[in-house]
Amino acid sequence: MRVRLKFFSMALLACTFPASVWATNGYFSHGTSIAEKGMAGAGVAYSQDTLAAANNPAGMVWQGARYDIGAALFGPMREYKATGSPSAPAGSPCGPCPFSIGDGDQSIDSENEAFLIPQFGYNWVINDDSTVGVSVFGNGGMNTEYKDGTAILGPNPITGLNFEAPGTFGDGTTGVDLAQLFIATTYAAKINENTSWGISGIIAYQRFEAKGLANFSPFSLDPSNLTNNDHDTATGFGIRLGFQTEISPGVRFGAAYQPEIDMSEFDDYAGLFAEDGDFNIPSNFTVGLAIDVRDHGVLVVDVQQINYEDVDAVSNPIEPLTDGSCAAGAGAGGSGVGDGCLGGDDGAGFGWEDMTVVKIGYQWQDGDMTWRVGVSTGDQPIPSSEVVFNILAPGVVEEHITFGFTKQIDAQSSFNFAAMYAPSVSVDGTNTFDPNQEIELEMDQYELAFTYNRRI
Repeated sequence: MRVRLKFFSMALLACTFPASVWATNGYFSHGTSIAEKGMAGAGVAYSQDTLAAANNPAGMVWQGARYDIGAALFGPMREYKATGSPSAPAGSPCGPCPFSIGDGDQSIDSENEAFLIPQFGYNWVINDDSTVGVSVFGNGGMNTEYKDGTAILGPNPITGLNFEAPGTFGDGTTGVDLAQLFIATTYAAKINENTSWGISGIIAYQRFEAKGLANFSPFSLDPSNLTNNDHDTATGFGIRLGFQTEISPGVRFGAAYQPEIDMSEFDDYAGLFAEDGDFNIPSNFTVGLAIDVRDHGVLVVDVQQINYEDVDAVSNPIEPLTDGSCAAGAGAGGSGVGDGCLGGDDGAGFGWEDMTVVKIGYQWQDGDMTWRVGVSTGDQPIPSSEVVFNILAPGVVEEHITFGFTKQIDAQSSFNFAAMYAPSVSVDGTNTFDPNQEIELEMDQYELAFTYNRRI
């Protein structure tokens, strides 16, 4: 028992070290459990390991006493393109902030294209009908870092010529770094031999950094807490509820719901995110079926809803910076005035919309091997009107194609593998601050993931 506790403590410590992550459905991961990742994240009605609590806590009671430990190597490829020569109006809609991205055509790739994301789960049996477990995993995040590029700022009032400055927004290296870590403690119980329920208490941890946004200072209520303040952290507590049942022989139904998680504020970025740095985790729910196919196959189908519009910092549009809701501050260091300013109660944000994702997976058994394939699809959350700020957060992926397997090592242990490819998707729209210019966001993704599990 002492060895197990030591192992659990070391694994928990390793997994709580935050990794910079860019996830896939918006900024949520397309799946957490490696078995579910092999089926495009589907499995709310068909749990197979101790990371399944991230999808449906009710599935933990069917796992017995075991642990799972592993990691994913994630590769997001992010790029933006700006086309069209910048205009030189008497005054841009945004005054001194960047209104043109580049002088003519500009195409910039983000740095940082490989991230290691660890995960860990452990389940204890209380009695024949109930278990308690701990699952540690990355819920999602975002990361961009553009080291090159040029911005054309507002015209010099004396010469009438445009200012030109290095960096996407004219303030050098530009980007954001958001990571979300969940520690979920789950109680699950059987209602009868075919039905279970579960609840996870979640400790949520976030860290965030923004760089290269100083030229938006006149439109921030708190310019000193807008950008380049290193990493700040936020914490919160939430729950996830789940239910699984067999509705007819060979047909199982599952559902799970997670209310919005209220997080502490990012004080060092109170001049960037709406409501003084508030960045809550949106509510989300999933329903699905698992259907046995002959003797050795299972078809799983999930529908997931992510309510990004719960969170003002994510869903508020950029429009308040140009529609009069925010008046630019005057002079060096002057702050904006109005609730539409960055950091305000109705402050400008990324304009994300809610997202619905359909996930379909198939699994079949062949001796000591279990094979999996899957595909998911959903409309990405960024409207074409919101492309400028989403250079920082180009979460435009819509489809995932996955493959995975489990290799049984012995009666107590196995090795799991999953691979994911998200085809390239682009979104383009007019630059909010320069109607002569078009901005295009593009991303594709790759992932390899593995876990070792052992029954105890």
